[in-house]
Amino acid sequence: MTQTPKVVLVTGASSGIGEATARSLAADGHRLFLGARRTDRLGALTAELTAAGGTAAFRRLDVTDAADVRAFVAAARERYGRVDVMVNNAGVMPLSPLEALRTDEWDRMIDVNVRGVLHGIAAALPVMRAQGDGHFVNVASVGAYEVSPTAAVYCATKFAVRAISEGLRQESAGDIRVTLVSPGVTESELAEGISDPTAREAMRAYRAVALPASAVAEAIVFAVTRSRQVDVNELVVRPAASAQ
Repeated sequence: MTQTPKVVLVTGASSGIGEATARSLAADGHRLFLGARRTDRLGALTAELTAAGGTAAFRRLDVTDAADVRAFVAAARERYGRVDVMVNNAGVMPLSPLEALRTDEWDRMIDVNVRGVLHGIAAALPVMRAQGDGHFVNVASVGAYEVSPTAAVYCATKFAVRAISEGLRQESAGDIRVTLVSPGVTESELAEGISDPTAREAMRAYRAVALPASAVAEAIVFAVTRSRQVDVNELVVRPAASAQ
């Protein structure tokens, strides 16, 4: 249990890595403000965490809506008085070959995976600047370092998150820490959003060996709980049994 609890905001907290991160941070004694579109799941998770002695609250959140993200951060600040950590975790992964021309899915990935992170930064950065302290944790993917068939647009969004994170780190050194967490294959609902049959079958085989979401959550907790003098910039977390 930490001796220095932080106020941590987590987007995409209703399942997968976001949910696991909320559980791990609550167990470590941090105060949580959780966001996602599925408020039924957020409510159940918040009730579970508080019943176990944790501190948590939630608000419906659409990361593609800049005003909604600003309201989310403002609500967290009003409740807890500050914002120490912003975990930009929300993401989607509807893979498909480029020739399938699923442009609506391309737009959705750009809106959630890239604009969602930018909206989180835009909303929380002024608060952290005013405090003189803060920490962004942006969740990317091993797709931020490599490209595979059917994943060109998805990987492009994660390359963008990596670039944005590095730019923010360089611009904010001293006051605000920035961590990029890039999971390999992880148990989550992301693959359920794949509508293209070829990509869906390829992903089923690719995900034969997968990390539990809790493993990625542990990496996030590690980065968040370092002292202010330590800035953990990049963490790549893969299944030990996978070469990919």
